[in-house]
Amino acid sequence: MAKKSKGNRLQIILECTEHKNSGLPGTSRYVTQKNRKNTPDRLELKKYNPIMRKYTIHREIK
Repeated sequence: MAKKSKGNRLQIILECTEHKNSGLPGTSRYVTQKNRKNTPDRLELKKYNPIMRKYTIHREIK
């Protein structure tokens, strides 16, 4: 039997924008959930980047 979806909740990946543009090796990514009904556009959160050792803006990627 197929598993039912949880409705409007989606699992998304957040990727660091500063690290991506800096040219340093590696990536800083976080996995989280969002409600597609309440936030239809892309999500941006300040999260900790352990490679750069500071808080940076992480943006939702597809």
